[in-house]
Amino acid sequence: MNKVLIDTDILLDFFYDRKPFSESAESILVLCEEAKIQGYTTSVIFSNCYYLLRKTAGHKKVVRQLRKLLQILDVLITDKKTLMEALDSEFNDFEDAIQNFSALSNDGVNIIVTRNTKDYKKSDLAVFTPDEFLAVYHSV
Repeated sequence: MNKVLIDTDILLDFFYDRKPFSESAESILVLCEEAKIQGYTTSVIFSNCYYLLRKTAGHKKVVRQLRKLLQILDVLITDKKTLMEALDSEFNDFEDAIQNFSALSNDGVNIIVTRNTKDYKKSDLAVFTPDEFLAVYHSV
């Protein structure tokens, strides 16, 4: 089973229903919900989603939605070693470095799905846009 880190932009595409991206985001989350792939997030991604969603919706509504999300996604551990790897890396975006090294430090996570693929050029993981990931998934 593919173990996939789902980046912040994909989750926000889903929650904000940002067309045309929300359809692919929803398809990926449905694959997680149906246990066809194992979806992951990090505490950083989760916190960013809360912060951004809270700007347009009340605390209770955001918490309710994020609780639902945690029913279908697991959370990767980000520890001191992960942060040091991110700091020492050649990533231009520190936050993306954290996501990358959180995925690498958790056995079996082999894919990052993001619309921001350019910031993951230094990654040793497979990095796909949602549409690319879905095309590969459905072709296998």
